[in-house]
Amino acid sequence: MGNPIRFILTAGQASEFGQAFALIEGFSADYILADKGYDSNVFITEIERTGARPVIPPRRSRIIQREYDKELYKERNLVERLFQKLTRLPLCLSYLKESFWHRARSCCHITQAG
Repeated sequence: MGNPIRFILTAGQASEFGQAFALIEGFSADYILADKGYDSNVFITEIERTGARPVIPPRRSRIIQREYDKELYKERNLVERLFQKLTRLPLCLSYLKESFWHRARSCCHITQAG
C-alpha cells in the first residue's frame, strides 16, 4: 500500500470527484481508500459492485452515518505524504502538466491514465 496505481490530474479549481469512477475503472482491489469528498451513494455502490470494500469516512451531513474501517483509513496518510513530496520537488517549468508528470514519475512508479 502507498504506491499510486492511477493518477489523473485535474484543473486546480475542479473537484477530484469528477474523476472518481475513472480512477477505479478496470482495477480489482480488496479496499478503496478515499477521503470524505468521495462519499457518494453512487460511488460507494460502484466500489461494492467491483467486490471491493469502501474505506471512506461519511460526510457529517449524512442522516445515517455509514461505518468504515477507521484503522485502515489511517493508511491513507501515505497518499498525503506522496503529494507533499511532489510539491516540494524543484520545478523547472512552472506548474505545467508535463512537469508535474515528470516529478510524479521520479517519486514513484505511476502509469498515466486517460
